[in-house]
Amino acid sequence: MEKTPSAGKTPNVVIRGDITPNSSSTDDMIMDEADKTLQAMGYTPVFKREFSTWSSFSFAMSISGVYGSLMSTWIYGLQAGGAAAIMWSWIIGGAGAWALALSLAELSSAYPSSGAMYFTIKFLAPGEQVPILCWIAGYINLVGTITGSAATEYASSQMLLAAVSITSKFAYIPTTSHVVAVMALLTVVHASINLLPTLWLTRLTSGYVVFHISVLVGACVCLLVQTKDKHTIQYAFTDFQPSSGWSPPGFAFLFGCLTPAWIMTSADSTARIAEEAKDPSRIVPKAIANASTFTYIIGFVFNLVLVLCMGDPLELVKSPSGQPVAQLFFNAMGRAPAICFTLCGFAVMNLVAIPGIQSGSRTIFAFARDDLIPFSHIWRRISPRSHTPIAAVVLYAVLEIIVNLLGLASDTAISAVFNVCTVALNVSYLVPIVCKMLYGRFERGPWHLGRFSMFANIVAVGWNTFMAVIFFFPTKLPVTPENMNYAIVVFIFVLLFSVSFWYTHGRHFYTGPGSRVSRPLVADIGTAVGVVI
Repeated sequence: MEKTPSAGKTPNVVIRGDITPNSSSTDDMIMDEADKTLQAMGYTPVFKREFSTWSSFSFAMSISGVYGSLMSTWIYGLQAGGAAAIMWSWIIGGAGAWALALSLAELSSAYPSSGAMYFTIKFLAPGEQVPILCWIAGYINLVGTITGSAATEYASSQMLLAAVSITSKFAYIPTTSHVVAVMALLTVVHASINLLPTLWLTRLTSGYVVFHISVLVGACVCLLVQTKDKHTIQYAFTDFQPSSGWSPPGFAFLFGCLTPAWIMTSADSTARIAEEAKDPSRIVPKAIANASTFTYIIGFVFNLVLVLCMGDPLELVKSPSGQPVAQLFFNAMGRAPAICFTLCGFAVMNLVAIPGIQSGSRTIFAFARDDLIPFSHIWRRISPRSHTPIAAVVLYAVLEIIVNLLGLASDTAISAVFNVCTVALNVSYLVPIVCKMLYGRFERGPWHLGRFSMFANIVAVGWNTFMAVIFFFPTKLPVTPENMNYAIVVFIFVLLFSVSFWYTHGRHFYTGPGSRVSRPLVADIGTAVGVVI
């Protein structure tokens, strides 16, 4: 029920009975512009705004984790065609991913919310299309987010065990069961960190980028100094050694584009902490744009250094550690430096996983706030002590572990789930961008692309639609049950599930983001009025 408004009192926002506002004191009820904007979009502020310009940029950089992420995905370009495939796939594929990131940054400035791109559809699509578009895009995005975080945890455990393998002089060969066990332990640790208050998470995040860049620079310098027989610049851009079996052989280089796509595809993760940033309409898009631009540039440099120092690419592909870059470090610098830089990669991947859980848990919270997912009343609860969605954090960590348990079934099954990550996320991102271009309902925020907006949108939609199809292809011919890319099976299942779940369940009650929260009423000073809908 609702309280009767009292004339002359301070206006307040009516909230769901199971969501607690971030403060009830009179002074704190004088909201800043960010909170007023959030209220105007249909939500009551429940998080503390602790993220500054620097911590938001550091968060965005840690999500990409270019050093560790490139180490774990470099094999795609290596197998696609060696040096030239690695370099050109980064240049071309990275440009497409960069255009997508800039497009997302512009949308996040106009509609800053923990719902990120899912939420923007509310303002970009015609009203009658909003519920079904948000429902389907939301579920596809959730699957992409969970599988992406699960892949990060899996890659972290692989990197740690690769360092152990090098330490043992390759006497120890990591097994799938070992990787899964380490993954589960790491996920529990990372989730535990995310139970801390936002202020502590901000302090941790602020140091990520310093460590990350230091490791990158150190690895590049050591490789260039220690590698005796380096390849030439010409070799880096012209040597193509196709081994995929595809015809024409040059087609295979497209598979290398999975590396920049995977590294830069989670650009909207920073948008999911918009309700925890001090000036989200400016800070968040700047963090996304600056981090994606820096990642594109530094990723090119790191790729070039690795290619110049890699020696025989076929030897790296066959590394017993399962990590070509770790093997490259070993060949170029010896055992001790290789262990050191591989462990640094492990550390960086941990710094990707921690904010990944924070971002993912905010996604679950945002969806639960709109009753998009089952048992929403549990997952949208905010801890009065830490001001974080503890239940959502726990659920997200459990889902990560469940996904990675597929690795025990077969490498093919877990690969299919991981491969669908980039496609699922990109498709969920393209929905609001296409709506923006088609319907002309977009009202830009303080940060925007100006006259380059439409160009960036067209490149983002065109390239990433094309790559979504390419990423469903098997990377090697002839196709066997072992090397078949089953990502398309997973994606179609998710798509069919979301559509069928909409017609059997969602259409009966779901009306879109922000529509389940009551309109502002007048209430007693300093009192939050709870309304159970």
